[in-house]
Amino acid sequence: MSVVAVANQKGGVGKTTTTVNLAAAAAESGRRTLVIDADAQANATSALGAQSSGLYLYDSLLEQADLSQCIVSTPWPQLDAVPSSMDLVAAEIELASRSEREYVLRGALSDVAGEYDLVLIDCGPSLGLMTLNALTASDAAIAPVQCEYLALEGLSALLETIRRVQMHLHNGLHLLGVVATMYDGRTRLSQDVAAQLRAHISSTFDTIIPRSIRLSEAPSHQRPIIDYAPRSRGAEAYRELAEELFDRLSALPPSTLYRGRIAGGVSR
Repeated sequence: MSVVAVANQKGGVGKTTTTVNLAAAAAESGRRTLVIDADAQANATSALGAQSSGLYLYDSLLEQADLSQCIVSTPWPQLDAVPSSMDLVAAEIELASRSEREYVLRGALSDVAGEYDLVLIDCGPSLGLMTLNALTASDAAIAPVQCEYLALEGLSALLETIRRVQMHLHNGLHLLGVVATMYDGRTRLSQDVAAQLRAHISSTFDTIIPRSIRLSEAPSHQRPIIDYAPRSRGAEAYRELAEELFDRLSALPPSTLYRGRIAGGVSR
């Protein structure tokens, strides 16, 4: 089981879009995939049409239910989700006094170790306790970055947080790469930002996610782009990004977090 956090403290850079559509591409390729919605805004939950059974990520973190009890199926084969709710805002406060509070999600995930090939954690737009939990529970992190200069400038804070997590909380965490999103090849700005990412961050993914009306429309229909517009540029880009993700995961050293880990492959 490979666990990947999709993180960036800046909002509106494509974290949820990337999480949902990477998950759909992984499931389409036959990999058993789980999305954990670790954002109180619950956008990934909505985008996947994940209907909660009454239990949410909050309930697992506060030990009111096992994580396996919170998992719900989505309309797409091989793709499950752990839904979020506004209660997750309270979780950071309620966990603040707990010892080893940064490792609560890791402990919860051990409940489903080996059940999935890929787990993607959609992080909220902050570098708070929930994002720290996502990073310490993950083998790797990817950072979507919108092709605008303010998004580029904010990336340094995330990279510093990942470095600190590696030093003090989880030395097995890998920065898998940075993903350029909302790219408009007609503008000099998008071209410049994408070029700067490649020049300064060697782990930048080759795949670039285009700005797309279809990508913007898909969440309102509670469908990933691969289902909503399967032949669109956005769908093809996320399929390519998924394959690049699997290649990079397969190159990582064996995980020490969970048993039954299959990097970039199918465990059944």
